[in-house]
Amino acid sequence: SIPKIDVQSTLVELGLNKKDRTMQVPGPADVGWFTGGPAPGALGPAVISGHVTWDGAPGVFYRLGTMRHGDQVTVARKDGKTAVFTVTRVDRFSKSRFPSGAVYGAIDHAGLRLITCGGAYDAVRHRYLDNVVVFARLEAVRGRRG
Repeated sequence: SIPKIDVQSTLVELGLNKKDRTMQVPGPADVGWFTGGPAPGALGPAVISGHVTWDGAPGVFYRLGTMRHGDQVTVARKDGKTAVFTVTRVDRFSKSRFPSGAVYGAIDHAGLRLITCGGAYDAVRHRYLDNVVVFARLEAVRGRRG
């Protein structure tokens, strides 16, 4: 749940594409968690992605780039608890110079990375040239859902 941008969704599981070993992308209306990394609330950077647009229409993460330091994101976990994250940084990176280490690499706390496409759209290649990444830090884990 991301109240600031009116997102409420369940997570689909994402792995790696067999052909090029890149992270799979979710369907047009889905938000996906990369299972090759930590679960939300565990030590390290949990990665969640969604589309900015699909066939010209706004996607689930259409407004991700409007998030700011201090905004909150909550993730309901399989154990019935809710991980509460606070945004620490929002940035945009060229796909050709994507900082994989900063996004997927080891960190000393439970973190969250929300990723979508952004920047200019290349209509010939049908892709955005950049990625928007929201960095967040775990603030609390709440008890079982009621």
